[in-house]
Amino acid sequence: MKKNKLTYGAFIALVSIICIIFIVILGKAVSTEDGSVSSGSAAVSGDQPGTTVVDLSVLQTLSRNAAVGVGSFYDEEEGILPTAGFEKNVSLIVARQDAIEDEISYWGYSNLGIAVVDNHLNIRETPVDGKLVGKMPNGAACEILDVDEEGWAHIKSGKVEGYVSTEYLLTGAAGLSKAREVIQTMAEVNTTSLRVREQPNTDAPVITLIPRGEEVLVTGYADGWVQFELDDELAYVSSDYVTIEEKLSTAITMKELYYGSGISDTRVNLVEYAKKFVGNPYVWGGTSLTKGCDCSGFVLSVYKNIAGISLPHHAASQATKGKVVTASTIRPGDLIFYSKGGKINHVGIYIGNGQVCHASSPKTGIKISSMYYRTPAKMVSLLD
Repeated sequence: MKKNKLTYGAFIALVSIICIIFIVILGKAVSTEDGSVSSGSAAVSGDQPGTTVVDLSVLQTLSRNAAVGVGSFYDEEEGILPTAGFEKNVSLIVARQDAIEDEISYWGYSNLGIAVVDNHLNIRETPVDGKLVGKMPNGAACEILDVDEEGWAHIKSGKVEGYVSTEYLLTGAAGLSKAREVIQTMAEVNTTSLRVREQPNTDAPVITLIPRGEEVLVTGYADGWVQFELDDELAYVSSDYVTIEEKLSTAITMKELYYGSGISDTRVNLVEYAKKFVGNPYVWGGTSLTKGCDCSGFVLSVYKNIAGISLPHHAASQATKGKVVTASTIRPGDLIFYSKGGKINHVGIYIGNGQVCHASSPKTGIKISSMYYRTPAKMVSLLD
C-alpha cells in the first residue's frame, strides 16, 4: 500500500508538472513581446480588476469608424465605446493617448471646430477685447485647444492662434456634419509644369501651363483626368501629376486680409517699410528717406533697402524695368507711373486697397493717395 501511495503521489506531481509546462507553452504561444495577450487586432491586458486596457499603437491602419480593438468601436459623438466583446461594466482605458489623437481625427483635427458666421469670425490675441490677429471665414476649420468658463475658445487655425467666442463655433457631430458640407477637394500640381487641356485626352488642345505647387478646385474626374474650372470653362489635367487632398479652409491673417492671399513677405516688408516714411519731406534730386527725396529717389531707396534691387534715379527709366501688369493684376509692392504731356514724370509704390505711397511734391512730401488721383500711365512689377 505504501508503494501504491508513492506511485499515486508521483503521478499527481507528474500531472501537475505537465499542466504547468502546458500553461507556460500556451502562454508563450499567444503572448506578444510586451507580455500582453494578443487578441485579434488589439493588444489587451488585464492589469486592473474589471478593466481592459486597449493599446492603440497597433491600430495605425484602421479607418475612421472601424472597430478599434476587440469589443470596442469608435463613435463620432462618444469616442471609444465597448461593444459585445466586453461586459457592459468594463471600462476602456486608452493606453496611448497620442495614438488616439493621431488616428481618430478628421482632416488633421482632433478637436474640430467650424465657424458659422455671416462674414468672418474675429480671432483675438486675448479673450473679449484683445487685439485682432486674424479672421475665420464662414465654414473655416480650427483646432480647439481649450475653452474657458466665459465661453471663449483658444484655437489654432492655419497660421493664426488666438481666441474666438464659442457662440460661433460648431463642434462634435454638428461640426463634422458642417465640415462635410463645406470641405473642398483640391488637386496640387506635383510636377515642374503641367499642361491644362480643353478635353480629358492628350490630343486635346493645351489651354495653359500651371506650375508646381499650384492648386485647383476639383469638380470631377474623367478616366485618369481631373476636371476643374478655368475662367468659367471646364479644363482638365492628368491625374498622374497631381496630388488629391480634401481640405477645409482656415483663418486669414490680418496681413492676408489687408494685402490678399499669396502675397510674399518681400512685398509686405517693402510696403510696410515705405509707409514708415509718410510725412517726411520731398526734395528734388534727393534719395534720403528721412532728410528728403523725390519720387524716383523714394522708389530707388525703398527697393534697394528691402528687395536689394538697384534702379535708376529717373521715373521714365524705372518704367522700362520689370514686367507690365494691369489694374486687375497689380499687387502690393508694384510700381505705378503717371505721365504729363505723354511723358512719364512720376512714380509711386502700390500698397494695396487701391492706394499708392509716393513722394508727391515739396508741399505735401511723402504721402498716401488713391492710385487714381491721376490716371495711371503704366504699371510694372519687379518682384516675384
